[in-house]
Amino acid sequence: MHIGPINDNGWCEQLYEDQAAKLILYGRALGLSHAESEDVLQETFIALLKLAAPPERPEHYGLRSFRNRALNYRRHLWQRIRREFESHRWFEIVAEETPHEQAAMRCLAGLPREQREVIVLKIWHDRTFEEIGALLAVSPNTAAGRYRYGIQKIRTYFERKHYEAIDSLGKSVAPLDPAPPCLGT
Repeated sequence: MHIGPINDNGWCEQLYEDQAAKLILYGRALGLSHAESEDVLQETFIALLKLAAPPERPEHYGLRSFRNRALNYRRHLWQRIRREFESHRWFEIVAEETPHEQAAMRCLAGLPREQREVIVLKIWHDRTFEEIGALLAVSPNTAAGRYRYGIQKIRTYFERKHYEAIDSLGKSVAPLDPAPPCLGT
């Protein structure tokens, strides 16, 4: 990413365009509602715009800043209570989503927060385990383990669903009687 002169906020605008949707998803992985994630995103970029100079690694700095604000936001008691009542809507379902996408979102939402967080950072933010470990203050091996266990849970869920679908197909198909032998003419 190109970073402009010190007082040029173009870097921040570019960072927002590149990262906003990913950060909102990350906020969802941290347990915030969509609206709460948007609020934290706005607070993060207001703070970034107030910096005297662009950070050395804007994407990392923005991600770390967003995470810190999101975790602080979650600590507030009334917001936590509201979030618990709203937890069934962790991902908002829209009409265009396929049943497979909805199942994947439910599966991701059902993972422990630590695994969900690493999966979102790895897949949607394209971070290495070393970067994820630094961001979360854990070792890269711990980050990789959380990713591996989370992905295995998702894989097991979908394999089980696949076998259930095949099994239900087998039960619903009636066996056919063999065809009568062809008689020569």
